[in-house]
Amino acid sequence: MSASQHNKHVVELRLNGVARRGYAEDRTLLSDFIRHELGATGTHVGCEHGVCGACTVQIDGVAVRSCLCFARQVEGRDVCTVEGLADDSDTLSALQQAFKKHHALQCGFCTAGILMSSADFLQRFPQPSEEEVRDMLSGHLCRCTGYTPIVAAILDVADQLKAEKTETSNA
Repeated sequence: MSASQHNKHVVELRLNGVARRGYAEDRTLLSDFIRHELGATGTHVGCEHGVCGACTVQIDGVAVRSCLCFARQVEGRDVCTVEGLADDSDTLSALQQAFKKHHALQCGFCTAGILMSSADFLQRFPQPSEEEVRDMLSGHLCRCTGYTPIVAAILDVADQLKAEKTETSNA
């Protein structure tokens, strides 16, 4: 073990579907581990207090603030970041496409976290009302968009999910 790895522990997990391992001290935040140890820099760090939502990732499919979680807590678990949201690196997910279509991002700092929360939200509530979407978004700070295009993008994807469900049940 090198001197830089002294007092660090091996953390093994699946990051965006790929088995990964890195070293973390007991106090290393998941957000720092993902960015600095594993190189997945799409996860942004804003407030470091769990308020802004920029660092949101999914752990075992559930949206979590990675600045409020230690890296060692995800040992053996599945972690998904914005880099893993799309199935194919050349194709955006439906949610990412809707954000593009509705101009639901500007500076982009908050976008990764909002996308990760929205993906989890739509899995649990595939047909949300506008009020439910706005309530979910209340856990994220965006200083650029005014949230209206973000809400429109999420509702657009919900409509797509409803259409796909209808097609499947009619087949």
